[in-house]
Amino acid sequence: MTTVLPLLAFVFGSVLIGAAALFFLPNRAAVIDRRLEELTSGRGAAEEIKPRFQKLIGLAKRVGEKAPRSPKELGSLRLRLVQAGYRRDEALTIFFGIRVLFSLMLFALFSTGMTGRPNLTLALGGLGVGYVLPGMVLARLAKRRAHRIRLSLADMLDLLVVSVEAGLGLDQALSRVGAELAFAYPELSAELKLINLELRAGKPRSEALRNLADRTGVDDLSSLVTMLIQTDKFGTSVAQSLRVYSETLRTKRRQRAEEAAAKTGVKMVFPLVFCIFPAIWVVTIGPAAIKFVTVLFPLMENTR
Repeated sequence: MTTVLPLLAFVFGSVLIGAAALFFLPNRAAVIDRRLEELTSGRGAAEEIKPRFQKLIGLAKRVGEKAPRSPKELGSLRLRLVQAGYRRDEALTIFFGIRVLFSLMLFALFSTGMTGRPNLTLALGGLGVGYVLPGMVLARLAKRRAHRIRLSLADMLDLLVVSVEAGLGLDQALSRVGAELAFAYPELSAELKLINLELRAGKPRSEALRNLADRTGVDDLSSLVTMLIQTDKFGTSVAQSLRVYSETLRTKRRQRAEEAAAKTGVKMVFPLVFCIFPAIWVVTIGPAAIKFVTVLFPLMENTR
């Protein structure tokens, strides 16, 4: 009898736990069906959003084709678009269309009284802001892309040194490194693959490398391109030159980090003065000021 009771308790507990698991835990098939339904619905939503986005792009393209253009800024804008990662032929036309549409939208928003009383001066200011703001956003995108490429240069140089020392030529090494960096650094990988395409099309290596420096707008990459062109011209060791430049690049990155750390103290002055010091004064001087007021005012009234 003493051995039967523990066995019955074990069996009862197992049955109870199994029933609770079947009742509370979701069915695997139901979970899979629900997940598939979520993915299908999300894809349908994306398919619905994509035509609308394409319609907006088409509208911007049609407006950009009729928008006035300044011949002086066409070259700089095209270069800035390429540095931001937009290489399509119609990218410049779409940018002009976006700038015109955004300007007209802000002008209509402030001139029709949607945000309050209609104001012509404010509407003209919104028109100017709408014209300038897309260029600022484009410059910001180009700067962020250049920063990402700058951060990936050290790893690219390490792989390039290993590839060249393993016996590959510079062209084959660039192609191999571009394929290896496709997952970690897609921007730099796309630029290296574009160099490979230009070399296959028959462009000289020096011209393809200079195009790389122009497309990215990164100073460190421009120095690397200059070093590779000089190495190719004078016939020196590519692997040794890359190794020396890699050490120089890491030294420059460390100096930039030290410079940013040195600027931290100066940058912290403004939040300390305007945000933290007032709170400290309220906490430290506030009770004494309240006590001073509660004691001094009655004394002043008694003296009267």
